[in-house]
Formats: sequence, C-alpha cells, structure tokens
Amino acid sequence: MITTIAESVHAVPAPEWERLARPAGLYLSHRWLAGEEDDPTADTTYALVRDHDGTLLAAAPLHLVHEEPNDAYRPADVLPPQPGPGPGPGLRPRVIAGARRGYRNTALTAPGLDAVRRDTCLTLLRDAARDLARRNGTTHWWPYLTAEATALLAPLYADEPVHLEHDALIPLPGTDFEAYLASLPARRRVGVRRERREFTAAGPDVRHLVLADCAYDAGVLLAGHQQDHGHDRDGIDAMTALLKRQAASMGSAARVVAAYEGRRMTGFCLYYHYAATTWIRAVAVDRTHPAPHMYFNLMYYLPIEDAYAHGTTALHAGMTTIEPKRRRGALISGLYALTDRAAAFGSPG
Repeated sequence: MITTIAESVHAVPAPEWERLARPAGLYLSHRWLAGEEDDPTADTTYALVRDHDGTLLAAAPLHLVHEEPNDAYRPADVLPPQPGPGPGPGLRPRVIAGARRGYRNTALTAPGLDAVRRDTCLTLLRDAARDLARRNGTTHWWPYLTAEATALLAPLYADEPVHLEHDALIPLPGTDFEAYLASLPARRRVGVRRERREFTAAGPDVRHLVLADCAYDAGVLLAGHQQDHGHDRDGIDAMTALLKRQAASMGSAARVVAAYEGRRMTGFCLYYHYAATTWIRAVAVDRTHPAPHMYFNLMYYLPIEDAYAHGTTALHAGMTTIEPKRRRGALISGLYALTDRAAAFGSPG
C-alpha cells in the first residue's frame, strides 16, 4: 500500500471519493469537504492510501487548525485534563483527523476490505496524521467518532477513548409520514398529531427554499439562537458568512424549510439529503414570533415529510437535547474522541 498527501479533495475524482464516503455520511462527502476548504481557520490536506494498482482504499482529511471558532471542537473545552510526563495538562492537539464539522466522524475505508487490509489502512492514516502533527509541533485527535469507528481505531492509540456526546438517528420505515407515525408508541402518535395540527392551525407561511435564497434571513435567526445559548462570538456577520459559504458550495443540495410572517422569517431548518439519510444541519426560531410547536415541526416533521419524498430512510437529528429526539423515535449512540497524546512523548501509541 502507498500513502500520499493531497492538497485538495479536488485531487481525487468525486466518484472515487464517494465510494468511500457515502457509507460514512454528509460531513465526509466530496462536495462538503470541497466547500470547507475555503474556511480560513484551518489548512486541510488529505491522506490517501492506495494499493499498487492505484485503487483508493482509505482516506482521511487532516486539518491543521489555526483558530477554532466552534467551542465543541476546541480540545481544551471538550477533552479532560491530560496529566503525565512532558508538557503537562495544557497540551492539546491542533490537528483534527477526519471530519471537522457535523459531530459525526470516521476514517474512510473502501467497502469490502478484509480485516487485515482495513487495519493496515487505518494504521497508515494514523501515521499520516501523526506525521503532520509532529512537523507542526503538536499532536492529532479524532473528535466525534461513531462507536463503530472508535472500536476500529482505538487499538491504534494508547489513551482510552473519551465519550463526548450522544448522537440521535431517527429511522424512517415505510414510504410516508404515516409509516413513521405507526413506528411510534400510541401515546407519542397522539402527541405528534397534536403538534402538527396546532402548528398548521396557527397559519404560518411554510416555504421550501434553497439556502442561497434565504441565507441572510437564516443567518440572522441562527445568530440569535447561538447567542441565546452563550455563543457570543457567533454574531450575524459570522453566521450569515457561514451560511453563504455553505450555499455557494452546496448549491441546490442545501435545502431549507422556513416559516414566515409576511416577509419576516420566523424559523427555519437547514438540511441535506445524502446517501440514505437526511441530515439536519441547523435549526433556529424567533422566540418573539412563536407559532405553536414551531421548533418540533421545523426540526422533525417537515424534514421527515421531505425525506420520504426524497426516498431517504433515516433522519440524522444529531447531538444534544437527546430526550426529545428519543421521544420522536431516535436511536441513540455514543460519540467519542481519540487522542494521540502518547506520540508527543515518544511512545509508539
């Protein structure tokens, strides 16, 4: 096997990359990563493992972070202190391996690899991340790994995995919203029907848009949502710039369902259909212009309707506020971090 480093995901033909990425999810897709390359807060390269015939067997984006605006990706905020030899508990990795956004991460390996070749590929990806980190005087980590990815990568690292969060995925059985409802307990079915009925009776103007057509309005709402949750750096300029960059890179794939009062957007949900899953990216509502159960309709029910129309079979609802997601049928799994602290002290890890 041969490991190379590419300066851009564009160096890999999209179909070749997607053969590995589609089972992994949106945040490791070719198009998403291409858009994230414009983020000035990190330099991204790509570790590629090929066999001697040139077939791509494994890959991982490697992000050298200069400034991390998202608290959830700042090691000092999410990793426990690391006592031991060397620089001490202040040591934190600056290289992120895998996905840097979306809170769902894995190493990319080709479908059908046997265990020996898969493990060899993972070792080579680890070594590429370790080499980049050492050349920049730091270490690397894999944040928000799925449980399956953690089980495969953990044997390559000396430190135990760190549980970071829980992740929610809502299965969408059958072919329409009624099939989703039928999958819920009877009491929850009554609650969902009531929430949908009362929201509709309030008469909001519900619109289905592409993000490019409403990025500023959505950015204003998202900035208010972020600041309500203590993220004071996420002002209107930052949030609208973020959404405009996503709109430019993702085009018509960036779908929005929004509620309006006249010309004023009062709530929105940004989501993507990718592979067999619909991925919720951002939700925000204007609390000064409430409609009954607006959040639940924008976050769950309206995207689920569109998911069925599009033919996906699950809704990725993400982390935090896990119990409301569980009550709406979500399966809950863990998200973990692996760090390479031992490499900073000369241990083979």
